[in-house]
Amino acid sequence: MCGRYAVTLPHDAMAQLFEAHPANDMPDVPNFNVCPTNRAHVVVAARGARHLGAMRWGFLPHWYKSPTDGPLLINARSETIADKPAFREAARARRCLIVATGFYEWTKTPDGARLPWYIRRSDEAPVVFAGVWQRWGAGGETMPTCAIVTTPANRHMSQLHHRMPLILEPQDWPLWLGEAGKGAARLMVPGAEATLVFHRVGPAVNSNRASGPELIAPFEPVDGAP
Repeated sequence: MCGRYAVTLPHDAMAQLFEAHPANDMPDVPNFNVCPTNRAHVVVAARGARHLGAMRWGFLPHWYKSPTDGPLLINARSETIADKPAFREAARARRCLIVATGFYEWTKTPDGARLPWYIRRSDEAPVVFAGVWQRWGAGGETMPTCAIVTTPANRHMSQLHHRMPLILEPQDWPLWLGEAGKGAARLMVPGAEATLVFHRVGPAVNSNRASGPELIAPFEPVDGAP
């Protein structure tokens, strides 16, 4: 799964990378602790062009009467996305790319302590998650919302968790966005074994209020500590 991530790429670099038209109200960067319900940097394809903007991370189905009317849908499972009522229409017609630098995962010690890890690409390129989105509105107010697609973890990532985000390579972006026709479903498989690397980080990131580049710095526990 993916429950927290970092994004450090400047807006102009994002726009250049995706050949996208940037919006004027994108979230501030760098952000080393993007949390559910925060605004995410998202790329969509519409009207023959790509657009880079912001969406609430936390997909809101059209039948929600308020943002808290049901479960917080930050992830969508690749195995069921085409069938789940919340996601099936978006999986067909509203796919997006969600931009990150890396993301966090947690393991547990035998006594239940949560140990955070930071995961990034081994080539240090941006991490691009496959996503789906939905414009939600109630009472005359609307906002775009999104979820990250996840897959079963590959062997490497299964050391940390049994799920992982669906990470797309540049050559796959046009197909996921619908620019290269149909067939996006064939992309919904675990990523290559060598793509990602990870390291322990400090417990500060356990708080969703934490911030700063120290969150992704390698952490060496003191003797005897987990």
